[in-house]
Amino acid sequence: MITDSKLLVIEILQSDTINLQLSDLSQRQLDILLAVEDPNFYDHKGVDLRTPGAGLTTITQGLVKKLYFKEFRPGIRKISQTLIARFALDPLVSKEDQLLMFINIFDFCYGTKGFSEAAEYYYGKPFRRLTEDEYISLVAMFVGCSSYNPIHNAKANAERVARIKEVLSGEYVVKKMKDIYYSDETGAFSIKHK
Repeated sequence: MITDSKLLVIEILQSDTINLQLSDLSQRQLDILLAVEDPNFYDHKGVDLRTPGAGLTTITQGLVKKLYFKEFRPGIRKISQTLIARFALDPLVSKEDQLLMFINIFDFCYGTKGFSEAAEYYYGKPFRRLTEDEYISLVAMFVGCSSYNPIHNAKANAERVARIKEVLSGEYVVKKMKDIYYSDETGAFSIKHK
């Protein structure tokens, strides 16, 4: 498993799948990505079961899902995913290389992989020319690329972008680990009153 993991990562990092480098993201874009997808990314070892808003899948686990499973269904595969993330991928692959792979192979639906292709597909422009709202709209797709698609579900995407911006500004404080939709207990979005 360890040798296979190393070879798999090397193959991806040297392939033409890598269209963006981490340096192509501004610090603000990287901060947004981590705040939404994996707030404790640099401090966990592939698995995070404590951070509010993290959900049940870290960036490392997302990579495992993409790299090791043809079809992924919850249950025993979630346990396998967690073990591979914790004991194979995270110890063998630097956090920078994990992020590099993630920004290039995340599935944005309709055969669109990574931020570079997503910028072209959804906004008809290179990644570096995305506005912050356009970038956040792509990040909004992490919890469901079909459900929060900026073309086919523009209203849901816009609402999620607004919620993400409230989280980023501190107007909404994430309370629970599975609070990935940034809503209160009733499912309605609530803003912290100042």
